[in-house]
Amino acid sequence: MSRRAIFWIVVVLSGAIILAVTGAILYSFFNEEVVKSSESSLAYLTVFALVFCDAIVPIFPGETTLNTASVLASQGKLELQLVIVAGALGAILGDSALYWIARTGPKKLKTRLDDLSQKDERVAKGLALLGRSGPLLIACGRFVPGVRFAVNVSMGLIEYPYRRFLLFSAIGGTLWAVYTCLLAYWVGGALANFPVASIVVSGVITTILIGAVYWIDRRRGNQQLDVPA
Repeated sequence: MSRRAIFWIVVVLSGAIILAVTGAILYSFFNEEVVKSSESSLAYLTVFALVFCDAIVPIFPGETTLNTASVLASQGKLELQLVIVAGALGAILGDSALYWIARTGPKKLKTRLDDLSQKDERVAKGLALLGRSGPLLIACGRFVPGVRFAVNVSMGLIEYPYRRFLLFSAIGGTLWAVYTCLLAYWVGGALANFPVASIVVSGVITTILIGAVYWIDRRRGNQQLDVPA
């Protein structure tokens, strides 16, 4: 199959999912019964779709969706295991979709994606933190918003072997989903009477942990610079 054919297949499928999710979100604003009914199968599909879309277009609320679904699971409204599976599949397939878009897209699109993935200073720091190891970048980059977009684009642009990419993307996506969901589930159980607060707290804890990793790495780097040659 040609590169152009792969590119358009991925773009069409990804676009269909993004349009479906966007339409469902807009429709829910005008039809409260959709939100009130919230059938379990639809909820898991929504989790998968929003996490998938977040991997390609970072404006979609990937982490927030997992946090919210996990809090609902702590209240007995959803099954935590299925939320984790939906989140992991959305992350893995979304990362793969972006990888193939970057790898098989036209030259102008590749240039544009490269610019988008490198222009944010936080992304540059994240990439510097993880180093140049491909597996580490792919697996750990999933935990840092913005960085995961840059990593997946970069791996596609340099045509990193897809089998290896998929392996470590699956590892990172699964660990990310498990960590995010378990944390939100635990916080949701501790703050059962404050569902909104539990979502906020789980997000804050994640941010603090990521910040701590940056701080520790920076301190180690400064200590190495102070060591006399």
